[in-house]
Amino acid sequence: MTYRVPAPAANRPRTMHVRRRPRPTPAWWRDAVGVLCWVSVLVVVALWVSGRGLQTVADGPAGLLTSLGRLSGLIAANLLLVQVFLMARVPMIERSYGQDELTRRHRLVGFWSFNLLLAHIALILAGYTLRDHRNLLRETWSVVTTYGGMLLAVAASLALALVVLTSVKAARKTLRYESWHLLHLYAYVGVGLSVPHEIWTGADFTTSRVARLYWWSSYGVALGATLLYRIALPVWRTLRHGLTVREVIREAPGVVTVLLGGRKLHRMPVRAGQYFVFRFLDGPGWSRGNPYSLSASPAPDRLRVTAKAAGDGSSRLARLRPGTRVAVEGPYGRLTAESQVTDRVAMFACGIGITPLRALLEDRPGAEVLVYRARSLADVVFREELEQLSRRYGVALHYLLGPRLRGRESWLPEGARSWSDEDAVRRLVPGIARYDVYVCGPDRWMDAMCAALRATGLPPNQLHQERFSW
Repeated sequence: MTYRVPAPAANRPRTMHVRRRPRPTPAWWRDAVGVLCWVSVLVVVALWVSGRGLQTVADGPAGLLTSLGRLSGLIAANLLLVQVFLMARVPMIERSYGQDELTRRHRLVGFWSFNLLLAHIALILAGYTLRDHRNLLRETWSVVTTYGGMLLAVAASLALALVVLTSVKAARKTLRYESWHLLHLYAYVGVGLSVPHEIWTGADFTTSRVARLYWWSSYGVALGATLLYRIALPVWRTLRHGLTVREVIREAPGVVTVLLGGRKLHRMPVRAGQYFVFRFLDGPGWSRGNPYSLSASPAPDRLRVTAKAAGDGSSRLARLRPGTRVAVEGPYGRLTAESQVTDRVAMFACGIGITPLRALLEDRPGAEVLVYRARSLADVVFREELEQLSRRYGVALHYLLGPRLRGRESWLPEGARSWSDEDAVRRLVPGIARYDVYVCGPDRWMDAMCAALRATGLPPNQLHQERFSW
Protein backbone atom coordinates (compact mmCIF):
# COMPACT_ATOMS: atom_id res chain seq x y z
CA MET A 1 0.00 0.00 0.00
CA THR A 2 1.26 3.48 -0.85
CA TYR A 3 1.27 6.10 1.86
CA ARG A 4 1.23 9.82 1.25
CA VAL A 5 3.60 12.06 3.12
CA PRO A 6 1.61 14.17 5.60
CA ALA A 7 1.08 17.72 4.39
CA PRO A 8 2.41 20.57 6.54
CA ALA A 9 0.10 21.33 9.42
CA ALA A 10 -0.97 24.62 7.91
CA ASN A 11 -2.38 22.77 4.89
CA ARG A 12 -4.24 20.12 6.83
CA PRO A 13 -7.97 20.49 7.31
CA ARG A 14 -8.70 22.35 10.50
CA THR A 15 -10.39 20.04 12.99
CA MET A 16 -13.95 21.08 13.81
CA HIS A 17 -15.11 20.96 17.37
CA VAL A 18 -17.90 18.70 18.53
CA ARG A 19 -21.09 20.74 18.67
CA ARG A 20 -22.55 19.01 21.72
CA ARG A 21 -20.42 18.18 24.73
CA PRO A 22 -21.29 15.47 27.25
CA ARG A 23 -22.83 16.61 30.49
CA PRO A 24 -20.45 17.01 33.45
CA THR A 25 -20.11 13.96 35.68
CA PRO A 26 -21.86 14.53 39.05
CA ALA A 27 -19.32 14.39 41.89
CA TRP A 28 -21.58 12.22 44.06
CA TRP A 29 -21.49 9.32 41.55
CA ARG A 30 -18.05 8.22 42.73
CA ASP A 31 -19.09 8.14 46.39
CA ALA A 32 -22.32 6.33 45.55
CA VAL A 33 -20.47 3.55 43.72
CA GLY A 34 -18.05 3.06 46.62
CA VAL A 35 -20.85 3.00 49.18
CA LEU A 36 -22.85 0.44 47.17
CA CYS A 37 -19.83 -1.89 46.95
CA TRP A 38 -19.29 -1.79 50.71
CA VAL A 39 -23.00 -2.14 51.43
CA SER A 40 -23.10 -5.30 49.30
CA VAL A 41 -20.40 -6.85 51.49
CA LEU A 42 -22.27 -5.87 54.66
CA VAL A 43 -25.46 -7.40 53.26
CA VAL A 44 -23.65 -10.68 52.61
CA VAL A 45 -22.31 -10.73 56.18
CA ALA A 46 -25.79 -9.96 57.52
CA LEU A 47 -27.25 -12.84 55.50
CA TRP A 48 -24.59 -15.15 56.91
CA VAL A 49 -25.50 -14.06 60.45
CA SER A 50 -29.23 -14.55 59.79
CA GLY A 51 -28.45 -18.01 58.44
CA ARG A 52 -27.14 -19.12 61.86
CA GLY A 53 -23.56 -18.34 60.95
CA LEU A 54 -22.65 -17.20 64.45
CA GLN A 55 -24.46 -20.09 66.15
CA THR A 56 -22.61 -22.61 63.98
CA VAL A 57 -19.28 -21.08 65.02
CA ALA A 58 -19.99 -22.28 68.57
CA ASP A 59 -20.62 -25.89 67.46
CA GLY A 60 -17.04 -26.98 67.98
CA PRO A 61 -14.00 -26.99 65.66
CA ALA A 62 -15.88 -28.55 62.73
CA GLY A 63 -18.71 -26.03 63.00
CA LEU A 64 -16.25 -23.13 63.36
CA LEU A 65 -14.30 -24.09 60.23
CA THR A 66 -17.42 -24.80 58.18
CA SER A 67 -19.12 -21.57 59.17
CA LEU A 68 -16.05 -19.45 58.43
CA GLY A 69 -15.74 -21.33 55.14
CA ARG A 70 -19.30 -20.34 54.28
CA LEU A 71 -18.59 -16.70 55.11
CA SER A 72 -15.39 -16.56 53.06
CA GLY A 73 -17.16 -18.21 50.13
CA LEU A 74 -20.06 -15.76 50.27
CA ILE A 75 -17.78 -12.72 50.37
CA ALA A 76 -15.63 -14.19 47.59
CA ALA A 77 -18.70 -14.64 45.38
CA ASN A 78 -19.90 -11.12 46.15
CA LEU A 79 -16.50 -9.60 45.37
CA LEU A 80 -16.42 -11.57 42.13
CA LEU A 81 -19.70 -9.92 41.12
CA VAL A 82 -18.36 -6.51 42.19
CA GLN A 83 -15.29 -7.19 40.05
CA VAL A 84 -17.43 -8.00 37.01
CA PHE A 85 -19.63 -4.96 37.61
CA LEU A 86 -16.63 -2.60 37.89
CA MET A 87 -15.45 -3.63 34.43
CA ALA A 88 -18.87 -3.71 32.77
CA ARG A 89 -18.23 -0.22 31.32
CA VAL A 90 -21.21 1.23 33.19
CA PRO A 91 -21.06 4.96 32.31
CA MET A 92 -21.76 6.05 35.91
CA ILE A 93 -18.77 4.04 37.14
CA GLU A 94 -16.40 4.60 34.22
CA ARG A 95 -16.88 8.36 34.15
CA SER A 96 -16.45 8.60 37.93
CA TYR A 97 -13.21 6.64 38.18
CA GLY A 98 -11.67 6.29 34.71
CA GLN A 99 -10.55 3.00 33.25
CA ASP A 100 -7.01 3.07 34.63
CA GLU A 101 -8.21 3.41 38.24
CA LEU A 102 -11.00 0.91 37.63
CA THR A 103 -8.44 -1.56 36.30
CA ARG A 104 -6.37 -1.21 39.47
CA ARG A 105 -9.43 -1.64 41.70
CA HIS A 106 -10.65 -4.53 39.56
CA ARG A 107 -7.31 -6.28 40.02
CA LEU A 108 -7.27 -5.62 43.79
CA VAL A 109 -10.83 -6.88 44.25
CA GLY A 110 -10.04 -9.89 42.07
CA PHE A 111 -7.05 -10.94 44.16
CA TRP A 112 -9.07 -10.58 47.38
CA SER A 113 -11.91 -12.59 45.87
CA PHE A 114 -9.58 -15.38 44.78
CA ASN A 115 -7.77 -15.50 48.13
CA LEU A 116 -11.12 -15.77 49.93
CA LEU A 117 -12.13 -18.51 47.47
CA LEU A 118 -9.01 -20.47 48.43
CA ALA A 119 -9.84 -19.90 52.11
CA HIS A 120 -13.40 -21.10 51.46
CA ILE A 121 -12.17 -24.33 49.88
CA ALA A 122 -9.62 -25.00 52.63
CA LEU A 123 -11.95 -24.20 55.54
CA ILE A 124 -14.91 -26.18 54.17
CA LEU A 125 -12.81 -29.26 53.46
CA ALA A 126 -11.14 -29.05 56.89
CA GLY A 127 -14.51 -28.66 58.62
CA TYR A 128 -16.08 -31.58 56.71
CA THR A 129 -13.04 -33.75 57.42
CA LEU A 130 -13.42 -33.19 61.17
CA ARG A 131 -17.19 -33.69 61.02
CA ASP A 132 -17.06 -36.95 59.05
CA HIS A 133 -13.89 -38.31 60.71
CA ARG A 134 -12.21 -39.02 57.37
CA ASN A 135 -8.81 -38.16 55.98
CA LEU A 136 -8.56 -35.05 53.83
CA LEU A 137 -8.11 -36.80 50.48
CA ARG A 138 -11.14 -39.07 50.92
CA GLU A 139 -13.28 -36.15 52.09
CA THR A 140 -12.17 -34.03 49.14
CA TRP A 141 -13.04 -36.81 46.68
CA SER A 142 -16.41 -37.33 48.34
CA VAL A 143 -17.30 -33.62 48.20
CA VAL A 144 -16.27 -33.25 44.56
CA THR A 145 -18.07 -36.35 43.31
CA THR A 146 -21.26 -36.40 45.41
CA TYR A 147 -22.22 -32.76 46.12
CA GLY A 148 -24.39 -31.02 43.53
CA GLY A 149 -22.57 -28.72 41.12
CA MET A 150 -19.13 -29.44 42.59
CA LEU A 151 -17.53 -30.57 39.32
CA LEU A 152 -18.66 -27.30 37.76
CA ALA A 153 -17.34 -25.44 40.82
CA VAL A 154 -13.94 -27.08 40.34
CA ALA A 155 -13.93 -25.99 36.70
CA ALA A 156 -14.92 -22.47 37.80
CA SER A 157 -12.04 -22.38 40.30
CA LEU A 158 -9.56 -23.47 37.62
CA ALA A 159 -10.83 -20.80 35.22
CA LEU A 160 -10.50 -18.11 37.89
CA ALA A 161 -7.04 -19.39 38.85
CA LEU A 162 -5.96 -19.00 35.21
CA VAL A 163 -7.19 -15.41 35.19
CA VAL A 164 -5.43 -14.60 38.48
CA LEU A 165 -2.12 -16.17 37.42
CA THR A 166 -2.08 -14.22 34.16
CA SER A 167 -2.88 -11.02 36.07
CA VAL A 168 0.33 -11.17 38.09
CA LYS A 169 2.75 -8.49 36.89
CA ALA A 170 5.48 -10.97 35.94
CA ALA A 171 3.03 -12.97 33.82
CA ARG A 172 1.63 -9.88 32.11
CA LYS A 173 5.12 -8.95 30.94
CA THR A 174 5.42 -12.22 29.01
CA LEU A 175 1.99 -12.01 27.34
CA ARG A 176 0.82 -9.96 24.41
CA TYR A 177 -2.12 -7.71 25.17
CA GLU A 178 -4.31 -9.70 22.77
CA SER A 179 -3.48 -13.02 24.51
CA TRP A 180 -3.99 -11.57 27.97
CA HIS A 181 -7.35 -10.10 26.99
CA LEU A 182 -8.54 -13.44 25.58
CA LEU A 183 -7.47 -15.35 28.70
CA HIS A 184 -9.19 -12.76 30.89
CA LEU A 185 -12.54 -13.69 29.38
CA TYR A 186 -12.34 -16.92 31.42
CA ALA A 187 -13.43 -14.82 34.40
CA TYR A 188 -16.93 -14.80 32.92
CA VAL A 189 -16.71 -18.59 32.51
CA GLY A 190 -15.74 -18.89 36.17
CA VAL A 191 -18.68 -16.76 37.30
CA GLY A 192 -21.14 -18.77 35.21
CA LEU A 193 -19.85 -22.18 36.30
CA SER A 194 -19.97 -21.24 39.99
CA VAL A 195 -23.71 -20.54 39.98
CA PRO A 196 -25.02 -24.17 40.02
CA HIS A 197 -22.86 -25.03 43.05
CA GLU A 198 -24.26 -22.08 44.99
CA ILE A 199 -27.85 -22.90 44.02
CA TRP A 200 -27.74 -26.63 44.71
CA THR A 201 -25.53 -26.82 47.81
CA GLY A 202 -25.21 -23.30 49.24
CA ALA A 203 -26.97 -23.08 52.58
CA ASP A 204 -28.05 -19.50 51.91
CA PHE A 205 -29.74 -20.43 48.64
CA THR A 206 -31.46 -23.52 50.01
CA THR A 207 -32.73 -22.13 53.32
CA SER A 208 -33.26 -18.36 52.96
CA ARG A 209 -35.73 -16.66 50.63
CA VAL A 210 -34.18 -13.26 51.31
CA ALA A 211 -30.72 -14.57 50.43
CA ARG A 212 -32.00 -16.12 47.22
CA LEU A 213 -33.57 -12.78 46.28
CA TYR A 214 -30.32 -10.93 46.95
CA TRP A 215 -28.10 -13.34 45.03
CA TRP A 216 -30.40 -13.72 42.03
CA SER A 217 -30.76 -9.93 41.89
CA SER A 218 -26.98 -9.46 42.08
CA TYR A 219 -26.33 -11.97 39.31
CA GLY A 220 -29.08 -10.39 37.23
CA VAL A 221 -27.69 -6.88 37.61
CA ALA A 222 -24.13 -7.99 36.78
CA LEU A 223 -25.30 -9.95 33.75
CA GLY A 224 -27.58 -7.15 32.57
CA ALA A 225 -24.86 -4.50 32.91
CA THR A 226 -22.37 -6.66 31.01
CA LEU A 227 -24.78 -7.41 28.16
CA LEU A 228 -25.97 -3.81 27.92
CA TYR A 229 -22.70 -1.90 28.17
CA ARG A 230 -20.14 -4.40 26.87
CA ILE A 231 -22.21 -5.72 23.95
CA ALA A 232 -25.46 -3.90 23.13
CA LEU A 233 -24.23 -0.30 23.44
CA PRO A 234 -21.03 -0.84 21.36
CA VAL A 235 -23.02 -2.65 18.66
CA TRP A 236 -25.59 0.16 18.57
CA ARG A 237 -22.92 2.87 18.31
CA THR A 238 -21.04 0.92 15.65
CA LEU A 239 -24.15 0.61 13.50
CA ARG A 240 -25.33 4.16 14.15
CA HIS A 241 -22.08 5.95 13.35
CA GLY A 242 -20.75 3.66 10.58
CA LEU A 243 -17.05 4.40 11.11
CA THR A 244 -14.68 3.52 8.25
CA VAL A 245 -10.99 4.10 7.57
CA ARG A 246 -10.44 7.17 5.39
CA GLU A 247 -6.68 7.46 5.33
CA VAL A 248 -3.51 6.03 6.86
CA ILE A 249 -0.57 8.39 7.47
CA ARG A 250 2.98 7.73 8.64
CA GLU A 251 3.80 10.29 11.34
CA ALA A 252 7.21 9.17 12.63
CA PRO A 253 9.29 5.97 12.76
CA GLY A 254 6.85 3.20 13.75
CA VAL A 255 4.00 5.68 14.37
CA VAL A 256 0.83 5.60 12.28
CA THR A 257 -2.21 7.87 12.19
CA VAL A 258 -5.59 6.58 11.05
CA LEU A 259 -8.29 9.01 9.97
CA LEU A 260 -11.80 7.63 10.52
CA GLY A 261 -14.96 8.94 8.93
CA GLY A 262 -18.50 8.42 10.14
CA ARG A 263 -21.94 9.92 10.46
CA LYS A 264 -23.64 11.77 13.30
CA LEU A 265 -20.43 11.83 15.33
CA HIS A 266 -21.66 15.05 16.96
CA ARG A 267 -24.14 12.77 18.77
CA MET A 268 -21.35 10.70 20.28
CA PRO A 269 -20.60 11.73 23.93
CA VAL A 270 -16.85 12.07 23.44
CA ARG A 271 -14.33 14.60 24.74
CA ALA A 272 -10.79 15.40 23.68
CA GLY A 273 -8.39 13.27 25.73
CA GLN A 274 -10.59 10.15 25.71
CA TYR A 275 -10.01 6.85 23.96
CA PHE A 276 -11.98 4.11 22.26
CA VAL A 277 -11.53 0.37 21.90
CA PHE A 278 -11.36 -0.19 18.14
CA ARG A 279 -11.88 -3.37 16.14
CA PHE A 280 -10.90 -3.02 12.49
CA LEU A 281 -12.99 -5.42 10.42
CA ASP A 282 -10.27 -6.27 7.90
CA GLY A 283 -9.93 -10.02 8.31
CA PRO A 284 -8.57 -12.55 10.85
CA GLY A 285 -8.09 -11.05 14.31
CA TRP A 286 -10.84 -8.47 13.88
CA SER A 287 -12.52 -9.57 17.13
CA ARG A 288 -9.59 -8.43 19.28
CA GLY A 289 -10.09 -4.85 20.37
CA ASN A 290 -7.27 -2.39 21.08
CA PRO A 291 -7.52 0.92 22.99
CA TYR A 292 -6.34 4.04 21.13
CA SER A 293 -6.59 7.65 22.27
CA LEU A 294 -7.93 10.32 19.98
CA SER A 295 -5.01 12.38 18.67
CA ALA A 296 -7.16 15.32 17.58
CA SER A 297 -10.24 17.01 18.92
CA PRO A 298 -13.28 15.02 17.69
CA ALA A 299 -15.17 16.44 14.71
CA PRO A 300 -18.81 15.92 13.65
CA ASP A 301 -17.74 13.63 10.79
CA ARG A 302 -14.22 12.53 11.66
CA LEU A 303 -12.08 10.96 14.39
CA ARG A 304 -8.32 10.56 14.40
CA VAL A 305 -6.19 8.02 16.26
CA THR A 306 -2.44 7.62 16.36
CA ALA A 307 -0.48 4.65 17.69
CA LYS A 308 3.02 3.24 17.82
CA ALA A 309 3.62 -0.32 16.65
CA ALA A 310 3.94 -2.22 19.95
CA GLY A 311 1.87 -5.38 19.38
CA ASP A 312 -0.18 -7.26 16.84
CA GLY A 313 -3.10 -4.86 17.06
CA SER A 314 -1.15 -1.62 16.68
CA SER A 315 1.18 -3.10 14.03
CA ARG A 316 -1.74 -3.93 11.76
CA LEU A 317 -2.79 -0.26 11.64
CA ALA A 318 -0.16 0.39 8.97
CA ARG A 319 -1.77 -2.26 6.74
CA LEU A 320 -5.30 -0.87 6.91
CA ARG A 321 -6.95 0.14 3.66
CA PRO A 322 -9.38 3.01 3.12
CA GLY A 323 -12.95 1.81 3.38
CA THR A 324 -12.25 -0.74 6.12
CA ARG A 325 -15.20 -0.81 8.51
CA VAL A 326 -14.58 -0.19 12.20
CA ALA A 327 -16.40 -1.46 15.29
CA VAL A 328 -16.08 0.91 18.23
CA GLU A 329 -16.50 0.65 21.99
CA GLY A 330 -16.39 3.77 24.12
CA PRO A 331 -15.55 6.56 24.63
CA TYR A 332 -13.66 5.98 27.86
CA GLY A 333 -11.24 7.86 30.07
CA ARG A 334 -11.09 10.89 32.37
CA LEU A 335 -8.03 12.67 30.95
CA THR A 336 -10.27 15.53 29.89
CA ALA A 337 -10.85 19.19 30.61
CA GLU A 338 -13.80 18.20 32.80
CA SER A 339 -11.44 17.45 35.69
CA GLN A 340 -9.69 20.83 35.51
CA VAL A 341 -9.86 22.93 38.69
CA THR A 342 -7.68 25.98 37.86
CA ASP A 343 -7.52 28.34 34.89
CA ARG A 344 -3.96 27.29 33.92
CA VAL A 345 -2.86 24.08 32.23
CA ALA A 346 0.56 22.48 31.82
CA MET A 347 1.11 19.23 29.92
CA PHE A 348 3.91 16.69 30.11
CA ALA A 349 4.12 14.00 27.43
CA CYS A 350 6.59 11.26 26.55
CA GLY A 351 6.68 9.35 23.26
CA ILE A 352 3.31 8.30 21.92
CA GLY A 353 1.75 9.67 25.13
CA ILE A 354 1.46 12.94 23.22
CA THR A 355 -1.71 11.70 21.48
CA PRO A 356 -4.39 12.57 24.08
CA LEU A 357 -2.54 15.75 25.08
CA ARG A 358 -2.37 16.84 21.43
CA ALA A 359 -6.18 16.55 21.31
CA LEU A 360 -6.53 18.42 24.59
CA LEU A 361 -4.21 21.18 23.38
CA GLU A 362 -6.44 21.76 20.38
CA ASP A 363 -9.62 21.57 22.43
CA ARG A 364 -8.38 23.72 25.33
CA PRO A 365 -6.51 26.77 23.98
CA GLY A 366 -6.08 27.96 27.59
CA ALA A 367 -3.07 25.64 27.97
CA GLU A 368 0.13 27.55 28.72
CA VAL A 369 2.96 24.98 28.68
CA LEU A 370 3.64 21.70 26.85
CA VAL A 371 6.77 19.69 27.65
CA TYR A 372 7.45 16.84 25.25
CA ARG A 373 10.06 14.18 26.04
CA ALA A 374 11.39 12.22 23.04
CA ARG A 375 14.56 10.38 22.06
CA SER A 376 15.32 12.60 19.07
CA LEU A 377 13.72 15.31 16.95
CA ALA A 378 12.79 12.63 14.39
CA ASP A 379 10.78 10.84 17.09
CA VAL A 380 8.67 13.92 17.88
CA VAL A 381 5.14 13.06 16.73
CA PHE A 382 2.97 15.90 15.36
CA ARG A 383 5.91 18.30 15.44
CA GLU A 384 4.50 20.70 12.83
CA GLU A 385 1.01 20.57 14.33
CA LEU A 386 2.28 21.18 17.85
CA GLU A 387 4.35 24.16 16.73
CA GLN A 388 1.40 25.58 14.81
CA LEU A 389 -0.90 25.19 17.85
CA SER A 390 1.82 26.68 20.04
CA ARG A 391 1.95 29.80 17.89
CA ARG A 392 -1.83 30.00 17.55
CA TYR A 393 -2.58 29.76 21.27
CA GLY A 394 0.63 31.17 22.75
CA VAL A 395 1.69 27.90 24.37
CA ALA A 396 5.29 27.54 25.57
CA LEU A 397 6.55 24.37 23.83
CA HIS A 398 9.62 22.55 25.18
CA TYR A 399 11.26 19.50 23.59
CA LEU A 400 13.43 17.43 25.93
CA LEU A 401 15.47 15.23 23.60
CA GLY A 402 18.00 12.48 24.16
CA PRO A 403 18.37 8.96 25.55
CA ARG A 404 17.06 7.94 28.94
CA LEU A 405 19.03 9.22 31.91
CA ARG A 406 21.01 6.36 33.39
CA GLY A 407 21.70 5.68 37.04
CA ARG A 408 18.42 6.95 38.47
CA GLU A 409 14.70 6.76 37.78
CA SER A 410 14.00 10.07 36.08
CA TRP A 411 11.70 11.65 33.57
CA LEU A 412 14.59 13.68 32.16
CA PRO A 413 16.98 12.83 29.28
CA GLU A 414 20.68 12.17 29.73
CA GLY A 415 21.54 15.74 28.75
CA ALA A 416 19.66 17.12 31.77
CA ARG A 417 21.61 15.11 34.34
CA SER A 418 22.61 18.26 36.22
CA TRP A 419 18.94 18.97 37.03
CA SER A 420 16.99 17.24 39.72
CA ASP A 421 13.58 16.02 38.58
CA GLU A 422 11.60 18.52 40.67
CA ASP A 423 13.90 21.46 39.87
CA ALA A 424 13.43 20.76 36.16
CA VAL A 425 9.66 20.98 36.64
CA ARG A 426 9.98 24.30 38.45
CA ARG A 427 12.26 25.74 35.73
CA LEU A 428 10.01 24.69 32.88
CA VAL A 429 6.76 25.66 34.61
CA PRO A 430 7.34 28.39 37.20
CA GLY A 431 4.58 28.44 39.82
CA ILE A 432 3.60 24.86 39.00
CA ALA A 433 1.32 24.66 42.05
CA ARG A 434 -1.08 27.09 40.33
CA TYR A 435 -1.55 24.78 37.33
CA ASP A 436 -3.61 21.77 36.40
CA VAL A 437 -1.06 19.28 35.09
CA TYR A 438 -1.85 16.57 32.53
CA VAL A 439 0.63 13.71 32.17
CA CYS A 440 0.76 10.84 29.67
CA GLY A 441 3.52 8.43 28.63
CA PRO A 442 5.10 5.05 29.46
CA ASP A 443 4.49 3.76 32.98
CA ARG A 444 8.05 4.11 34.34
CA TRP A 445 8.36 7.62 32.93
CA MET A 446 5.00 8.58 34.41
CA ASP A 447 6.03 7.22 37.81
CA ALA A 448 9.09 9.47 37.81
CA MET A 449 7.14 12.43 36.39
CA CYS A 450 4.36 12.18 38.98
CA ALA A 451 6.89 11.79 41.81
CA ALA A 452 8.61 14.98 40.67
CA LEU A 453 5.31 16.86 40.47
CA ARG A 454 4.33 15.75 43.97
CA ALA A 455 7.73 16.87 45.25
CA THR A 456 7.02 20.38 43.95
CA GLY A 457 3.93 20.58 46.15
CA LEU A 458 1.36 20.22 43.37
CA PRO A 459 -2.06 19.52 44.97
CA PRO A 460 -3.22 15.96 44.18
CA ASN A 461 -6.50 17.09 42.62
CA GLN A 462 -4.53 19.14 40.05
CA LEU A 463 -2.59 16.14 38.73
CA HIS A 464 -4.39 14.33 35.92
CA GLN A 465 -3.07 11.12 34.40
CA GLU A 466 -4.37 8.05 32.63
CA ARG A 467 -2.47 4.82 32.14
CA PHE A 468 -3.15 2.17 29.55
CA SER A 469 -1.23 -0.66 31.21
CA TRP A 470 -3.09 -3.97 31.63
